[in-house]
Amino acid sequence: MTIALNTPTAARVATPTASTTLDLEDCAKLLLRVTLGLLLLLHGVAKISNGIDPILGAVAQAGFPAALAYGVYVGEVVAPLLLIVGVWTRSAAIVIAINMLVAVALVHLNDLGTLSSNGGWALELQAFYLVSAVAVALLGPGRLGLGSGSAS
Repeated sequence: MTIALNTPTAARVATPTASTTLDLEDCAKLLLRVTLGLLLLLHGVAKISNGIDPILGAVAQAGFPAALAYGVYVGEVVAPLLLIVGVWTRSAAIVIAINMLVAVALVHLNDLGTLSSNGGWALELQAFYLVSAVAVALLGPGRLGLGSGSAS
């Protein structure tokens, strides 16, 4: 939906202009991208600060090479930064979705059917990140970012 900022309420949709138009879809895409990026980036910063020893252990216990654990930095630092600035947005969102699937498979699989003590789903945060990443991958970046076009 496009709203022309300088027109009466009844005519807002009918008369958009490039210089005075606020595209609500682009604003919503920006809000989703930046929210997902910032919230997940905080987890990445914590991993930079505190290390990834628990992830190294989980990856090794699952039988994968321990070096695979370092992919968490791509999924929780690089990809969120790309989302925030709107560059390679679809690819970054797919990386985040894969990161969340791996996290659930390695660490949270036993919590799939569990409710937390306050009644929420034990994996609601992981689900939020996963579903938001899929939504960004499907929607694309919008026009409010450094990247442009459907490949962004």
